[in-house]
Amino acid sequence: MDLRERFIETNGIKLHVMEAGPQDGPMILFLHGFPEFWYAWRKQLSHFAKKGYLVVAPDQRGYNLSDKPEGIAAYKIDELAKDIVGLIDAYQREQIFLVGHDWGASVSWWVALKYPDRV
Repeated sequence: MDLRERFIETNGIKLHVMEAGPQDGPMILFLHGFPEFWYAWRKQLSHFAKKGYLVVAPDQRGYNLSDKPEGIAAYKIDELAKDIVGLIDAYQREQIFLVGHDWGASVSWWVALKYPDRV
């Protein structure tokens, strides 16, 4: 699998992102749980990239190589959801498949609730 590393600015922070697959493929965004980071999704990234999907796995804010803003307010669920919508925008997509595990699932559900037209 040909993994590509990016840093994307969104919602006032910089997120570390790993991606694979064709840029024009349908996009799947994978959100890790606590206390993980993008690497938790490595097998899924490989599998779906081979199937023609653009797969994207960020380190969510506060994790691994992504920015770690100070203060509790920076980690409210609305802020985490805005990070994800910002990633969707950065990839110039109207709608994606969103997959989450553990805390990433909570963020995924919130994105689906607040921004249903994006997932």
